[in-house]
Amino acid sequence: MTDVAASKESHDLGHAEYELPAIRHSFDFTEEQEMVREMVEDFARSEIAPIAHDIDEKHSFPREKWDQIVELGLPGIPFPEDVGGSDGGTLAYILAVEELAKVCGSTALGYAAHVSLGTYPIWKWGGAELRELYVPKLISGEYMGAYGLTEPGAGSDSGGTATTAELVGDEYVLNGRKCFITNANHAGVFIVTAVTDRSLGSKGISAFVVPRDIEGFSLEPGETKLGMRGSDWASLVFQDARIPRSHLLGPAGEGFSTFMKTLEGGRISIGALSLGLAEGAFECATKYAMEREAFGGSLADQQAVQFKLADMRVQIEAARHLVYHSARLKDSGQSYGTQASIGKLYASEIAMKCTYEAIQIYGGYGYSREYPVERMWRDAKLCTIGEGTSEIQRLIIGRSVLKAARSL
Repeated sequence: MTDVAASKESHDLGHAEYELPAIRHSFDFTEEQEMVREMVEDFARSEIAPIAHDIDEKHSFPREKWDQIVELGLPGIPFPEDVGGSDGGTLAYILAVEELAKVCGSTALGYAAHVSLGTYPIWKWGGAELRELYVPKLISGEYMGAYGLTEPGAGSDSGGTATTAELVGDEYVLNGRKCFITNANHAGVFIVTAVTDRSLGSKGISAFVVPRDIEGFSLEPGETKLGMRGSDWASLVFQDARIPRSHLLGPAGEGFSTFMKTLEGGRISIGALSLGLAEGAFECATKYAMEREAFGGSLADQQAVQFKLADMRVQIEAARHLVYHSARLKDSGQSYGTQASIGKLYASEIAMKCTYEAIQIYGGYGYSREYPVERMWRDAKLCTIGEGTSEIQRLIIGRSVLKAARSL
């Protein structure tokens, strides 16, 4: 059989020829997704970019800008219409995160934490009462959400949670402390993990929905940060804080499982945030290189600079594929945990590389607070830590590799 005949036969099913579908660009968006991307791009560049420097310098985010984010409907993008969302899915949501991060990491972080950490777990695992009580208020912006997982002695080792929740009658009594909690000072509701049965180890950890205004619950100021300085954070302190038994999030003892799944989705958010920071730095560096005169011409004429820009472009495009793919897996109902770790790991580390190279292209000006690339570099560092450090991502990916190999 000739090669031509073999090819003809391979495309013949039941004597009926078929044509291979046209290859589409992997970044083709639906009309709705493109509308979200364009809307947030316009908002970010017109409303956030002009004040991004001040947000960082003043260590605060203007409440009126959060109100505008709410007016645009961004908190409801991934949630269904029956709870006040727009049913846009994960990909549309991370496009919003990415566009915000291009101009201001702090803004993107506060938004992402509200959606993926502060709202999603209640929508996903909350009973009808909790969902009805809190999700519409979180989506409408009446409440900002926060997620209390990290403790002074339990960061990457979340199974080492020390905060406790004791069932007393129809109430749980919480005691303990959480730290580095994004959105804490503005949140109206918190999701908190606590030990309900220490004898069971990680299977004795439960999750709870905690209203802000309960007695015995207070906040302490967070530490001064390297980056993401406009993103609010604080410590949560529980001293015999009582919440209704009905505020248990999911079954007792499944808090560890709940927050591990929550973090899988959060890693897609951090991947998108990282991607946006890298793109923002790349755009700034490209523009600066073209405008800066050096060595008798444009800085962009120098091969060394062109190589840097080329490497940045390649890294950004690769990160985009990985992050978008994990979002599409989640939207299609497929397993996405390992892919989310892959995307988050790669995107966060190339964000550090791209922001570093942007500073190098700017030279001395890049080291100045008057230009945005040093802020982007400081912001990018958080992405290699939050939602699991790069080392934790490598553990997850490595274990997945070995599990697959052993199943052969």
